[in-house]
Amino acid sequence: MRRHPLLWKLAMLQVGFCLLLTWLIWTWGLSVERKSYFLSQADQDYLARYAQQAEQAWEQGGAAGTEAFRQQLEQAEDTWVVVLGPYLQSLGTTPLTAEQASHLTFMRKLNWPMSRRLRDELPYVSIEFPEHPEHGRLVMQLPERLLPTGLTPWTHVVTHGVAPTLLALLLGLALYRHLVVPLNRLRDRADALRADDLDSPSLPLQERRDELGELAQAFEHMAGRLRQSLEQQRLLLRTLSHELRTPLARLRIAHDSDLPPVQLRERLDREVNDMQKLLENTLDLAWMDTEQPQLATEPVLMVSVWEALSQDICFESGWERARLPCSLGTDCLVQVHLDSLAQALENLMRNAIRHSPDEGRVSLDGWREGDCWHLRLSDQGPGVPQADLERIFKPYQRLADSGAGFGLGLAIARRAIELQGGRLWASNGHPGLCLHLVLPAAVECLES
Repeated sequence: MRRHPLLWKLAMLQVGFCLLLTWLIWTWGLSVERKSYFLSQADQDYLARYAQQAEQAWEQGGAAGTEAFRQQLEQAEDTWVVVLGPYLQSLGTTPLTAEQASHLTFMRKLNWPMSRRLRDELPYVSIEFPEHPEHGRLVMQLPERLLPTGLTPWTHVVTHGVAPTLLALLLGLALYRHLVVPLNRLRDRADALRADDLDSPSLPLQERRDELGELAQAFEHMAGRLRQSLEQQRLLLRTLSHELRTPLARLRIAHDSDLPPVQLRERLDREVNDMQKLLENTLDLAWMDTEQPQLATEPVLMVSVWEALSQDICFESGWERARLPCSLGTDCLVQVHLDSLAQALENLMRNAIRHSPDEGRVSLDGWREGDCWHLRLSDQGPGVPQADLERIFKPYQRLADSGAGFGLGLAIARRAIELQGGRLWASNGHPGLCLHLVLPAAVECLES
């Protein structure tokens, strides 16, 4: 089952946005509400000092002193004031009327929200005596100048419009940077590929561990395949035009010469066979590179393949069978496509024989490596310079002393081995060249 990291990233981004919006509304909203409906700390301290003065007036002057303080405060603040005892009775000389007593039902403390009542009446504030709150309290109608402004229409616009809009813009910017910008880069890359610009810089998105990173990797793989195909086409055209030009020229010379019919026929046959072999090998390599077929595999006994190929090669080359030893046992079973493996191994053997000295030997041995078999084909030839060990597997690459051939045998062998999940590389032995094949072990061999 495929994971969806991009989906989880977007989900986490949205969850984070919702949490941020909730936190902002909760914290900032409470702050705005306190500033809009609650008395500031300075105003609370200001009104608390009136309660302290009322307590001092009661303790020092009794009812008369309390009444004088009440009248003075009413005149100074232009509001209704009363000083109450513990049983809500007036501590001054003027008793409460029924209407005034009704105001006591809606008293509020200093730290409570303040707003006008339904009849557009200012709120009534109850402030306990600071020293002895059980002795009484000061109750007054909040002066108009101290009433908080409340949430204005502009405040609603900011809290319910501007702030969410800014957060939504931030979310959109994050989505743009995380999605739209990479998609624009992918679009530019696709436009470059459509314009045959295969050498443009690779996308930096390949390092991302999500669907966009996988898409960028697919783009780069496609660009690499296009570059490889284009290079192979150019190389194919250059090589065919060069390799075919020489035998065609020789055919023209032979045709225009005065050779006897028998020699002319032999010459024509040799040149036609060389051109046919070149074309067949080129088409095989191009088919494997472009089509990348899925070859059906089966358990194959390597000793049997080696014996069959050795008989054919000895018949053609005149080598003695003892010069092609194989130390593999019957336990060496590989899971491969038989025909492709046989063709690849035949190419390797013919290449080794071509570079072997007189009375030289070409041997095959191997060992088990986990779920694979590591096979080694060794000859006693001059070997290959260290810098050219990888170059010999490239198509149409021939070393200075490689002799005849088109430089396709090793390239075809490597592609055939890779199509079966194996690997092929070369190293220098003592003496000669060692060709290493790593092939998957057969299923029967793994189960045993």
